[in-house]
Amino acid sequence: MNGNKIWKLAAFAAMICLIVSWLLTSFQIAAYGDPKYRFYEKEYKKYQVTDDLGMEMTDVMDVTEKMMDYLIGEREELSVVTAIEGEERDFFNEQDRLHMADVKNLFLGGLRLRWILLAAGAALLILLLACKKKRGVAMLPRAYFSALAVCLILTAVLGILFSSDFTRYFTIFHEIFFTNDLWLFDPETDYMIRMLPEGFFYDMVLRIGLVFICGLGAAAGGCLLIKRRKSNTMEGIYE
Repeated sequence: MNGNKIWKLAAFAAMICLIVSWLLTSFQIAAYGDPKYRFYEKEYKKYQVTDDLGMEMTDVMDVTEKMMDYLIGEREELSVVTAIEGEERDFFNEQDRLHMADVKNLFLGGLRLRWILLAAGAALLILLLACKKKRGVAMLPRAYFSALAVCLILTAVLGILFSSDFTRYFTIFHEIFFTNDLWLFDPETDYMIRMLPEGFFYDMVLRIGLVFICGLGAAAGGCLLIKRRKSNTMEGIYE
């Protein structure tokens, strides 16, 4: 493998790191992008969550806010005493707490991985630009679109699978990322599954996908501008 191919591979690897880090960031933006959690409130209305829980929307939103604080590490304990069917009780039971501890670790682990990938991608790009200078800049659009093609193919495959049978692949997701069956809830006894029905997660996946695709599109536009500017510069040299 010659030196030029090594640099092209390094540029491709950098773009893969940056794209995956953006995917992980898309999860955070989709979940936390609106500090008032309007998306959640809209979903609760869509799936008539308040009726299923016997709660007022203000109380459901209070539970949501505290749950989200817990998941991102801003709250130590997952316990919210609220009015449910006219009685004051803790919204979360022990199974909820154990499962959400797993979810918290997975989510925060993903955010840590995001920073590692971002640092790796940035380091590769800095090395590329420092060593190859203008040639390095010229490599970036092609490397990005190559990495983009790979990621979009994988995204399309996952999108087809989840849209064909969301329940099945949502279950497979849990079986891969969780080592226990604490994620199996009973709507009769577990309030959390009533607040977050399967339809909510389907809509959240679509929301994450929209954020991810929009970010990729913006980056693609930037790469096209770089490519166009590079082409104009080369035309100016040969005129």
